[in-house]
Amino acid sequence: MAAGDEVRAKIQRLLVTGDNRLKQGVAPEKARESYEQALAVAREAGIEDAVRPLVEVRLADLDRLSSASSDPSV
Repeated sequence: MAAGDEVRAKIQRLLVTGDNRLKQGVAPEKARESYEQALAVAREAGIEDAVRPLVEVRLADLDRLSSASSDPSV
């Protein structure tokens, strides 16, 4: 497997790990950690611009979930 493929696979694993953590009810901080690690790996590989939108959507979802769970009127 080429180095670029390995990096993409690692980023994908981190994103899926974060998604799975949310689905399994693990603390949202752990999911955020996975997403931020994916972005860091992408940054190191020089492909941050391609990965950032994927991470930003997930982080926005986390923020929305967090504010919804802390707002009793929702």
